[in-house]
Amino acid sequence: MAVQSKNIPAPDRVKVRTALISVSDKSGIADLARALAGLGIRILSTGGTFKALSAEGIAVTDVSDITGFPEIMDGRVKTLHPNVHGGLLAIRDDAEHVAAMERHGISGIDLAIINLYPFEEVRARGENYAQSVENIDIGGPAMIRASAKNHAYVTIMTDPADYAELVGELKGDGTVGYPFRQRMAQKAFARTAAYDAAISNWLAEDLSIDAPRHRSIGGVLREEMRYGENPHQKAAFYVTGETRPGVANATLLQGKQLSYNNINDTDAAFELVAEFPKNAGAACAIIKHANPCGVATGATLKDAYLKALACDSTSAFGGIIALNSLLDGVTASEIVKLFTEVIIAPEVSDEAKAIIAAKPNLRLLVTGGLPDPRTAGLTMRTVSGGFLVQTRDNTMVEDLDLKVVTSRAPTAQELDDMKFAFKVAKHVKSNAVVYAKDGQTAGIGAGQMSRVDSARIAAIKAEDAAKTNGWAQPMTKGSAAASEAFLPFADGLLSMIAAGATSVIQPGGSMRDQEVIDAANANGVAMVFTGSRHFRH
Repeated sequence: MAVQSKNIPAPDRVKVRTALISVSDKSGIADLARALAGLGIRILSTGGTFKALSAEGIAVTDVSDITGFPEIMDGRVKTLHPNVHGGLLAIRDDAEHVAAMERHGISGIDLAIINLYPFEEVRARGENYAQSVENIDIGGPAMIRASAKNHAYVTIMTDPADYAELVGELKGDGTVGYPFRQRMAQKAFARTAAYDAAISNWLAEDLSIDAPRHRSIGGVLREEMRYGENPHQKAAFYVTGETRPGVANATLLQGKQLSYNNINDTDAAFELVAEFPKNAGAACAIIKHANPCGVATGATLKDAYLKALACDSTSAFGGIIALNSLLDGVTASEIVKLFTEVIIAPEVSDEAKAIIAAKPNLRLLVTGGLPDPRTAGLTMRTVSGGFLVQTRDNTMVEDLDLKVVTSRAPTAQELDDMKFAFKVAKHVKSNAVVYAKDGQTAGIGAGQMSRVDSARIAAIKAEDAAKTNGWAQPMTKGSAAASEAFLPFADGLLSMIAAGATSVIQPGGSMRDQEVIDAANANGVAMVFTGSRHFRH
């Protein structure tokens, strides 16, 4: 329906006689303009687009010729004029609109091809405030929204990926069908919404407004997925334009399409392994269902992988492997012995690529770098009727003021093990308990309602690993234990001690801290408070 109150229906097909082209991204625009001109369509254009089309020998009319007004203020004002917006918004089958067009000399514009100043790209490059402001488009969004509102008569194109389909629509008789106009209108409104979201979120960040009155999140479709978390759920993957190295910006070197669960788990794995910088040595994290089943550092990447695998080789089957440095052939040869869904690494050697190619279904992702765990950012989670937004958990144990609360201070080795365990616990679903020793996880207990159960499960995992690997005793003997949140009672600590932990790291802050400290002292255990927790739900 074009105008419901006047009972004016939207026409099925609309003849395109005049097109307005104003694009920042000029990909494919010359070929499209030639196709339009070949169909006898008059082309209007502005600024840089006018110059680009003219240089290609395409007949084009400057918008200033129809507005009777030149571009002014460095191009800030050129299309904000009734002769442009009247041509876009007029209802062609409304006698009053037609009379107004005739009275004011306004010609209809049937096709608008517009994309916006590259604000998102400018922000991604880290340009300064003034440059960012200058790349906020005003006329473009206004024309896009006007065209999209009047999609009963006007076709709006905002994505070069749709140009070929447009030409296909036009080739028959120079008309565009209503379903196509509707779909392009939907894309247009989504584009301006995402654009405004990027601008408003940037300003909120720059002004340190933690909770703006309105919060919008914009994204661009990366791909439709076969299904979501379960086969009966539909899903799609959107990217925000953030340049943080990770699954959203990685290159898929081989393997089938990543699933919803693959993407979620791979993100968790790579964010965890990034806690261990490349210059501090090789590191590997193996993830299953967004929880680590093994994490380790090593003298070589192969060593780190094998140590991570030894923690829980059963759970590692069908998991995600994240590496903090170049994947070499030696390590790749070990990894392909195990069924693995995804490998993600900053770099991959040619030898490793060749080895992994023998497993065509194994996804191999390369990111070009590691994300900085200290970088600020936002995370989001939906709830019924809304969504929660928070800043990224970018606290690192190296930056915390660790406080020894027991009569016995930890040894240097225990302190290293505690820090390692606490880094991993940050990435384990709450309630979490992690045992670690000599740069590798000994046992991981995740997502239990009771922290005591998490401690016990982690110990059981360690016992299973000892049997699998033929060790004389579980690695929890002489290990450090980490809890991502405070221990509310001494029972959790006593479970850790029973597993063999000789040192414990936890945030502290419980009403019964002294009870827990007394239990540690009674058992000769060193304990450190971090003052910072890492709930992960």
